[in-house]
Amino acid sequence: MLGSGRGPERGHVFVRTLGPTGWGFEGEDGGNSSLGCVSQRRGGVLAHLERLEAKSRKKFEEPQGAESALGSKIRKLRSLRDKLRAEVQRRQARVEASVEPDQTFEVSEQEVLETKRENVKSILQAYRFTGLSGKLTSRGVCVSISTAFEGTLLDSYFVDIVIQKPLRIHHHSIPVFIPLEEISAKYLQTNIQHFLFSLCEYLNAYSGRKYQADRLQRDFAAFLAGPLQRNSLCNLLSFTYKAERSGQSFPLCARLLYKDITRTLPTDVTVTYQGMDALSTSWEEERASHENLFCTKPLHQVFASFARREDKLDMNLIY
Repeated sequence: MLGSGRGPERGHVFVRTLGPTGWGFEGEDGGNSSLGCVSQRRGGVLAHLERLEAKSRKKFEEPQGAESALGSKIRKLRSLRDKLRAEVQRRQARVEASVEPDQTFEVSEQEVLETKRENVKSILQAYRFTGLSGKLTSRGVCVSISTAFEGTLLDSYFVDIVIQKPLRIHHHSIPVFIPLEEISAKYLQTNIQHFLFSLCEYLNAYSGRKYQADRLQRDFAAFLAGPLQRNSLCNLLSFTYKAERSGQSFPLCARLLYKDITRTLPTDVTVTYQGMDALSTSWEEERASHENLFCTKPLHQVFASFARREDKLDMNLIY
């Protein structure tokens, strides 16, 4: 079938023909317009695909270029680090070579002594309510130790410590029977806090034993049948006293031994009867109860209980 028409441009006339592959147009020059259009469309698709491929290749190459630049920067920084490290090591070597070994040792030792001085100061500040106090001196520190027993303040002692290497005691007022040298040898160089606490323990125990003996002589002399015998450390006491029961009075002799001189109560107590006759069963029980009292209560408290019992007995006799 034939058809004719005029094209939109330049007045060309096209003839539409039906071929084996479909409809087509023939121009005035006899050319096949359908083939031209197809080739133009095919060329446009290929060009578009090439542009997409080029863009994809560019995007793929850009990260590789960035990674290469970053790797180069890392290598430069590492090289700079190595140079700086080498320079620091060279300068340290020059400084160490310029300082004499003795000077280095003196500086280090001085720092250690200053640290010990500050530690002592901190200990005294932290434990000023436990009987420990002190003040810094030109040589080191002077520590004051206040003793007490049952809330009663007793004697005070001091220790003047020189802060140097090794630490040493310059002056002190510690009694000679307190093992100060033994305590110092154990703790002064290694643990000054333990040294001070251990010294406090010995001094408080001594002051407590002395306080009990003094109270017995002063407040309960009426019970004693003779003088109280004690040694300088007050860890061995012996005395004879009168015990009354049911209107009868018997002399008893007590011997109190404090084997552990950091304690205020005796470790061994012996109470014996001084008469010629054998004690009755009731008095033997009384003697045994006295031994138990001396082991478990302070000395003056035991005699205070004896006094209360006698007062109660006297009141019964009155009424």
